[in-house]
Amino acid sequence: MATQFTLEDLRRILREGSGDSAGLDGDFAEIEFETLGYESLALLETTSRIKREFGVTLDDDAVVAATTPQQLVDLVNTALLADAQAP
Repeated sequence: MATQFTLEDLRRILREGSGDSAGLDGDFAEIEFETLGYESLALLETTSRIKREFGVTLDDDAVVAATTPQQLVDLVNTALLADAQAP
């Protein structure tokens, strides 16, 4: 199982699941999802893909509260760390 989720992982998953956005080129970590053209429904689809690929379940409210890619990456990594430390 993966132990880290990166911005590159997120970029790939966003493109695969919700289509390409010019905003995903370059440094997109701190650009709000809304500005990038991704609405909450697209993010929920993204979290479904993250769950299938990385094995973590994210709280829907926490996902909606994550307004930038970096915040979502941090949320996934926190969940991965918690899963790794669980007995």
